[in-house]
Amino acid sequence: MRVVARRRQGFAHDVDIEDGSHSLLVDEPTAAGGDDVGPSPTRLLAAGLASCIAITIEMYAERKGWDVSAVEVEVEVAYDGFVPSSFDATIRLPEGLDEEQRRRLLAVSRKCPVQKVLSGATAVELTHRIETV
Repeated sequence: MRVVARRRQGFAHDVDIEDGSHSLLVDEPTAAGGDDVGPSPTRLLAAGLASCIAITIEMYAERKGWDVSAVEVEVEVAYDGFVPSSFDATIRLPEGLDEEQRRRLLAVSRKCPVQKVLSGATAVELTHRIETV
């Protein structure tokens, strides 16, 4: 899979993101010199974490036959300057689940792929290179 980010000419920090099937506009908040016309990269990171937790819970619950149709995940981000220093996830589950189900869903929520990468639980190779266009 390939993701491409292209700077939009004439804008402060706007970037078009394409993954072959979807496109998204990314920008920085005005306090960071952007126009705030899209989420910042670090907000996308928090959104990726929240959605990954929600999907992981949903998939697990589906296999177990549990109804979590109203699952909601809120991620609060703390920053050190412009760099995230912590993520605090709150998971809201529908009524009707017992304490053991809630405990298991909390445990499985910590196994989402995005959390594994952020926590360093998964070794990720990251390389950079420059090409002339």
